[in-house]
Amino acid sequence: MRASILLLLLGLALSWPAHADDAAQIAQHARPVVSVIVDPQAGNSLSHTGTVVARTETALGFPMSGTVATRPISTGDLVNKGDVLAALDTTDLDADLRSADAGVTVAQAQLHSATDARERAKTLAERGVDSATRLEDAERALISAQARLDQAKASQDRALDIKGLAILTAPYAGVVTGTFAEAGATLSEGQAVLQLAAIGKREIVIDVSEAEAGLQQLGDRFIASLMASDTIQADAVLTRIDPVAEKATRTYRLHLSIESAPQDFRLGSLVRVLPAVGKEADIILPKSALLEPPAVWIVDRTSNIVSLRPVEVSGMSRDFVVVSAGLAAGDEVVTKGIHSLEEGQAVGPRVSE
Repeated sequence: MRASILLLLLGLALSWPAHADDAAQIAQHARPVVSVIVDPQAGNSLSHTGTVVARTETALGFPMSGTVATRPISTGDLVNKGDVLAALDTTDLDADLRSADAGVTVAQAQLHSATDARERAKTLAERGVDSATRLEDAERALISAQARLDQAKASQDRALDIKGLAILTAPYAGVVTGTFAEAGATLSEGQAVLQLAAIGKREIVIDVSEAEAGLQQLGDRFIASLMASDTIQADAVLTRIDPVAEKATRTYRLHLSIESAPQDFRLGSLVRVLPAVGKEADIILPKSALLEPPAVWIVDRTSNIVSLRPVEVSGMSRDFVVVSAGLAAGDEVVTKGIHSLEEGQAVGPRVSE
C-alpha cells in the first residue's frame, strides 16, 4: 500500500512541470512572427515640426545686365506696392534715350519737309505747271518720311521702357526676406537681387517621406501650435503636396494654409502640427499586414495565439495603410507571412524585420 502511494506521488511530481511549461514549450517551438506593437502617437503621419512661410514669395531681379547703383532696402524691411527696391546705373541707357530722342527730332523735320514738298507738287500739278509723276514721287517721299518717324518713335518708346526696367519696384506689399546683391555689383540678366514675401496670407510647410505623403489628401485639417508657446494655435488645411521630391532629402513638401492666423505666427516661426480632432487615433501599418476584406492578425501574448480582427481603413499608399478603427494601443499586429496563419494558431516570439 505504501509503495503504491509513493509511486503515485512520484508520477504526479514528474508530470506537473510538463503541464505547467506546456504553453512555454509550444511557443518556443512555434514559428516566430514579424510584428509591430500598435502606437497611435508613433504612427501618426503628421505629427511634425513645420515652418510658417509666406504663401507668395518671389525672387526679384532686373531683365537686363548692368551695375547696381542703389539698393535702399535691407533684409527685414517692410515695403508697399510700388516702392523702389533697387536701381541700375543708367548712364548708357540715358545715352541711348538721348539718341532715340534725336532720331525722333530728325524724323519729324524730314516729315515736315516731305509734307511741304508734297503740297507744292500738288499745287503745281493742279495748275498744270508740273507733271503728275512729280506729285507721285512727292507722295511716296511723304509716306517714307512718316514711316521713318514712326520707327524713330518706336525706338524712343523702347529706350524709355528699357530705362524704366532699370528701376526695380515692389509688385506687392511685403517683407524683404533676403538680399543677394549690393550697390556696385555687376548683374547678369535675370539675376536675383532680393527675395520678397507677401505680408498677407501665410502657410505652413512640412517635409515628409514619400509613404507619409501618399497617405494625405487635399482638404485634410490640422491644428498648428507654436513651438515657443503651445497655447497659441491656429487651424490649417492641406492645400498642396509638391509632386517632386527634394533632391537632397528625398522628402515631399506639404503646404498647409493657415486659417485666421494669429499675429504670433510670424514668418519663420516653428510650429508643431497634429491632425485635427477625430484623427488622433489613426494608426499607420505596413500594407503587408492587411488582409482582404480589411483585417489583421493579432497576437495574444498571454497564450501566444493569433486571432483575426476586422479593421477600418481610411487611407492607403503604395507601402502603408491608415487604420482608423479596430486597433488599440499595445496590440501586436503580424506584418509578414499573414497568408500562412490560421485562427487560433500558436506562434513563437516576436522578431523585427
